[in-house]
Order: sequence, then structure tokens, then C-alpha cells
Amino acid sequence: MMIRDSLIAPFDQKMDIVIACDNSGSIGMKTADDVSAPYDVVSYFAFRVAYMECMAAGGIPFSVIIQNFNDKSAWNSLLTGIKRGCNELAIDPLPITGSTESNFSLAQSATGITVLGKRLRKAAHSPAIEQVLSAAVIGSPLIGNEVIEQKENIAPLALFQWFCKQHTVLTVVPVGSKGILHELRQLFPDQSLDFTCDLRMEKSSGPSTCFIAVYAESDHRIITSKAGRLFHNVNVNGGSFTSSELKIDR
Repeated sequence: MMIRDSLIAPFDQKMDIVIACDNSGSIGMKTADDVSAPYDVVSYFAFRVAYMECMAAGGIPFSVIIQNFNDKSAWNSLLTGIKRGCNELAIDPLPITGSTESNFSLAQSATGITVLGKRLRKAAHSPAIEQVLSAAVIGSPLIGNEVIEQKENIAPLALFQWFCKQHTVLTVVPVGSKGILHELRQLFPDQSLDFTCDLRMEKSSGPSTCFIAVYAESDHRIITSKAGRLFHNVNVNGGSFTSSELKIDR
């Protein structure tokens, strides 16, 4: 079963394995790369995307796999980027394995990161209590060199993790390369709904530099206080909406 970009695979009678991944191409330290960045930065942002997708699907990450096509000298830097992510999350370092392409040398950098997580199998959904909800984008959509130059506009991993753990937050969605509007269209089956926000709705969010949160309207003050300047309100048809208009896979 797929939930957004994560694969949910049954493990036993109670547990599922959540598999999420992200790739990075032509970003690194090779002369032919389109974006120049140290490999620890490359692996940090690829880990960030995979970790966020895993948590968004309800998984608790327990291991990381690296696919390294940059050459063996980049390996320790790739490890450093993942450890940076774990430090930001205030979690113990996750076990890491992987492989390096050492037989052939590529002209451009290429890195893949997979995060494995586990979750309790979801019971059949009972009809939800109708709620009045609000939606917001936390962080800004950034791509390429913007990710390096506008760090202050990136939603921190720890903030994403906090949102995932709030009972009054119904769903949290990392925004990927297709942009904010695409993710909102997946959340709301009624394609006639209009969405407005002070951000560029169709711009790529690169390595998930922002995410969408849908939460109980009664917690609006708590949410805005926690997100601070990274908070961007999303109006759905010009106002609030109810849970019946929302599609949640988790």
C-alpha cells in the first residue's frame, strides 16, 4: 500500500514497515554539477525528505540506507549529514548501511537516501467527528541555491516532528517538487475548492523546505505561536472548512 510517497509493507500481525526515500542528482562537489554543495549538506537534505515522508505516513524511523554514486571519498561526509539530522531531531543516531559505486566514476553527483520506519497497523477508520479546521504552510518553497542561501525560511526538522506528534493536527504533508497547490489538491477531493496563500503555490519546494499542516481551528493560537514567522495561512474557499472536506491517508 502506498501513502503519498511512502510504501507501507506488512511486517507481522500488528506492525507495518514504512519505506520512504529521496534522490539527489547533479548536486554536490563535481565540476559538472548544476548546484555546488558539500556532500554532508546533500545527504542532510535527502535524509530530511525521506524522514519527513516516513513520519507523515505514521512511521517511527529506525534505520537509514545510503546509495552513494559520488565515489568512496564522499561516504564520511554523507554520514555526517545524516547525523546532523538526528542531532536536530534530538534522537539517538539511526543505524546506517548502504553501498558505494566504486567501479565507475560519474561526471555528476548522485545520492539516494532511504529511511525505514515502523508503525502499528491502522484499525478500520470509524466515522470522524465533524470538526472545524484550519490549514497552513510552515516554511517556504525553496529550490536549488535558494536552499543554501535562505536557510532562515526552511521549516526545521524538529518543528515538523512536533507537528506530527500533536493530537489536534489531523495531517502533516511535506511539500515536494510539485508544489503546495498539488499537495492541497491531494488532500481535498473537491477539486472546485479555491486555495489562497501568500506563497507561490505552484513553485517546487525542493527538499521539502516547507510542509502543510491541517489542524483544529481551536488550536490556531498554539500553532501560530509555535511556527512563528514560518507560519503562512491557507484560506480554503476564503475561510475555515470541516473535516468532511479532507482526505487523510494516515
